[in-house]
Amino acid sequence: MPWWPLDAMTLMWIQITTGFTGAMTLMYTWRWLGKVLGHILHLDVFFSPRGGCQEAVVQEIAKARSEILVQAYSFTSKQICDALVEAKKRGVRVVILLDKSNEVERYSDLHLFMEQNLDPLIDAEHAIAHNKIMIIDTKTILTGSFNFTHQAEGENAENLLIIKGHPELAKRYHVNFMKHKDHCRPAQLKETKEFREAKEPKDHKEVKKAA
Repeated sequence: MPWWPLDAMTLMWIQITTGFTGAMTLMYTWRWLGKVLGHILHLDVFFSPRGGCQEAVVQEIAKARSEILVQAYSFTSKQICDALVEAKKRGVRVVILLDKSNEVERYSDLHLFMEQNLDPLIDAEHAIAHNKIMIIDTKTILTGSFNFTHQAEGENAENLLIIKGHPELAKRYHVNFMKHKDHCRPAQLKETKEFREAKEPKDHKEVKKAA
């Protein structure tokens, strides 16, 4: 029996199979597209110490295409700092709001941000600006107790939650960020008494003591 033309039964099964496969392909394509566009909820969580929090933050920064908004209490993680600098170099808008303690904390990465022209801002309107948040491309939210510090990554018990596919929540975070940005001021490096004394030449210290 020649294989062509196909009989009616074979054609029917081909149509059924193709229809099912096509429907599945369409469904997976739709889900993939929704995930890419940020319309399908996706949650991920990491824990420290040494549970992948820092690496997760760096990876999300690397995916940014247009904007990264940062609110941080303390900032000493060179890996995260470097990732933000690289993002700015590839044209991503990076806005950083820090607690005022960073202006006097000698281990803060504030000076690195300033040297790289990221123009960090200081939120001195509150007793403590204690947020640890990143909003990436107005669709990815990073939040939790995880400070962007070496200690949070290697020693502390912290958590990091990554939220994607919740536009309404991302919008609320974005609105709150802008409220804080409105009352921020440009960062200034301030030297504490202990830091100034540490920088003074030894002979100068001895003269002061003798006086």
